[in-house]
Amino acid sequence: MFALVVVCVNAQKVVSPSSLPEQSLSGTIRIWGNDRMDALMKQWQAGFREHYPNVRFETRLIGTGTGMAGLYTNVADIALMGRDATPSEVMAFEWVFKYKPLGVEVATGSLDVPGKAFALGVFVNQDNPISKLTVAQLDAIFGSEHLRGPGNLRTWGDLGLTGEWKNKAIDSYGYDAETNTSAFFKRVVLNGSDKWSCDLKEFADLDRPDRTKTDASEQILGALAHDRYGIAYANLRYLNKHVKSVSLSSTEDGPFEAATRLSLIQRKYPLTRAASIYINRESGKPIDLKLKAFLSYILSREGQQVVRREGDFLPLSEESVREQVRKLE
Repeated sequence: MFALVVVCVNAQKVVSPSSLPEQSLSGTIRIWGNDRMDALMKQWQAGFREHYPNVRFETRLIGTGTGMAGLYTNVADIALMGRDATPSEVMAFEWVFKYKPLGVEVATGSLDVPGKAFALGVFVNQDNPISKLTVAQLDAIFGSEHLRGPGNLRTWGDLGLTGEWKNKAIDSYGYDAETNTSAFFKRVVLNGSDKWSCDLKEFADLDRPDRTKTDASEQILGALAHDRYGIAYANLRYLNKHVKSVSLSSTEDGPFEAATRLSLIQRKYPLTRAASIYINRESGKPIDLKLKAFLSYILSREGQQVVRREGDFLPLSEESVREQVRKLE
């Protein structure tokens, strides 16, 4: 049997290795959702069936936006999301069942792979002396409601720069406000506010004549390369020699972290994302045994090794695994 991290609630210690009880499981698990996780899901299913060969899977992955709809219309048992569910998705489920779905993080987002819940980097022009910022400062730059703190930061002097920088306006760049990437930034940085800076320049993916796309991040960092007084959030993959990334912290006291594989896995970098699975579980009621077994497999060492082998998404840390395992009890 596969090794599973088990939380001992009373002692608050981790007992390992352990395994699911030896028993026969059968039936079908229906999965709807994120097509970008198809390869990872197939590997999880294959590994799980080595332990429980009588469990079948019906998998329909045509987009993250279909996952929650499959769950609240009772045609899916699992909503596979490459991100957190949006408030409107949770609201739709809650309208049907009168309680919220259970969300379980199953992987850390990628460092810079497009479409794989990549971490958001914050960038300035290479000439800019700024090297670190807090999340509250980002809220003051990119937002206008400022639920994290007082007032606008609209000039580089507001951030403490002097000389020629002092009175220069901060030019901000980011994703189209209707994208899931902006929704994440809004939730984490703007503390859920819908009120962006009026000066924000927004970019969306562009269709090319050859039916490929120009990624929004490529456009954002291309524009920033030509704007000495700009700041942007974008995908680290499109970093160019004319811009530099900024270290971030959730508090003024730090520590300030750069986006690396390790800082993402350990959740030290504030703009780390995660891939989640949602199921229909009413609080206080047990989870269907085959669903619990499958989620436990994904959170096991074996299941997280599958994430490492797949290579795009990053595994969960041991601490994150413990937090998710508790949700299954």
